[in-house]
Amino acid sequence: MGAGSGDKPSRVFQSRLRERNDILPSSSSSPSWDMPKSPEPLPFTDDDARLPPEALPGPFSSSSSGSMNLHTPGPDLMSGGTAASGSLRTALSHCVQQVRSYDYHNYLCLLHLPPAMRKAAFTFRAFNVETAKAMDVVSDPRKGLMRLLWWKDVVDKVCAGKKVEHPVALALSSVLSEQKVSKHWLKRSLEARINDGNRDEDAIPENVPELERYAEDTQSTILYMTLQAGGIQSTVADHAASHIGKASGLLLLLKALPHHVSKQGKIPYIPASVAEECGLLAREGGRTEVRMGDALPDAVFKVASVAEAHLQKARELAASVPAEAVPVLLPAVPAQVLLDSLRRREFNVFDSRLSSGVHGVSPLWYQLKLNWHAWRNKY
Repeated sequence: MGAGSGDKPSRVFQSRLRERNDILPSSSSSPSWDMPKSPEPLPFTDDDARLPPEALPGPFSSSSSGSMNLHTPGPDLMSGGTAASGSLRTALSHCVQQVRSYDYHNYLCLLHLPPAMRKAAFTFRAFNVETAKAMDVVSDPRKGLMRLLWWKDVVDKVCAGKKVEHPVALALSSVLSEQKVSKHWLKRSLEARINDGNRDEDAIPENVPELERYAEDTQSTILYMTLQAGGIQSTVADHAASHIGKASGLLLLLKALPHHVSKQGKIPYIPASVAEECGLLAREGGRTEVRMGDALPDAVFKVASVAEAHLQKARELAASVPAEAVPVLLPAVPAQVLLDSLRRREFNVFDSRLSSGVHGVSPLWYQLKLNWHAWRNKY
């Protein structure tokens, strides 16, 4: 499947009876939270419980004989950095746990970073968790927006060198004081969340570029900051990070559609231009919405095609990307895994198998794929 080529998905959903008989139950009822609002945390799935202890989440390592091993991470994921105070260590531990609980596929990616980069990387991902789930931990959207505005105030205070008693804020303060990271990216990410939370209830993106901007603002910015924190100055790496973030953001939005439909009773993140092409756009009384229909997989396919084009562009840059930047760009792997899972399910985002394991594949298989890419220094 390319941006403008490849086989089209079936235009007709399976009947309800076929779905009931053919679709396996999910090992976890929790949908993906990441983009742009969060449901419940993603703990270990039933598949995790069946894994041997040595295969539980851990960084790839090479033994002295050069063989590949999976092992459980040690108690100090931030080893290699400077000594931290008790409160800061507690804050950093909170960040790691938040990412592991809510952003598991990226948690595994971060374990492949050099130890000196993990503190910043986990902090940025934890900040993303806090802002991404702000709208879903409350029943009233206005309270969620207030939470996001509170975080805006927190970022302003942290950037001004003021202390805020919140684990993620303490970690952010420490990272920004130690690393040369542009505060612009933090603010840009937060502004995107605020604008999304502040939009009219019936508003949908007008076109794919609008959706891509949101994906870059909320996902690519994390990669930009991680590269900066690692002292990696490379225009090519930044360019690749932009494409990977856009692909990740678009695909996570697609995966989260069932959650948003169940909560809001509508499809909020299919662009109007795509919905119109697929005959799904309804305009009535000044309102515009995307209808549920047999052509929904076609609309999902069109957005997923844009995501795949971004992944392809990122990989075309790989030969020029500095070796030290490759671990930062590993989120391209879970993006590809999710894209492949969508393709296997004919772009039916309501197929419950997409929410099983990690992006629709077993946790062990996902780790092996991620470790293989990390070992080969590929993304």
